[in-house]
Amino acid sequence: MYFVYVIKSCKSGEIYKGQTNNLERRLFEHENDRWGPFDLIFVQICEDRSESMILEKYLKTGIGREFINLIIA
Repeated sequence: MYFVYVIKSCKSGEIYKGQTNNLERRLFEHENDRWGPFDLIFVQICEDRSESMILEKYLKTGIGREFINLIIA
């Protein structure tokens, strides 16, 4: 099982998109880097890594960014 997630930096407002097989660990890593803390905006569970990579790539396109902006608004 893989997770595709979108987080927003509380400091800069920057949006970050990623995928992982361990969401809890990955969010902990983000929280402890220099851009944290973050708000979790979106999570999608995927069957496998290839599915998560396709979704992550989509979220990084113009249409994907529009989708994320709809969630944030």
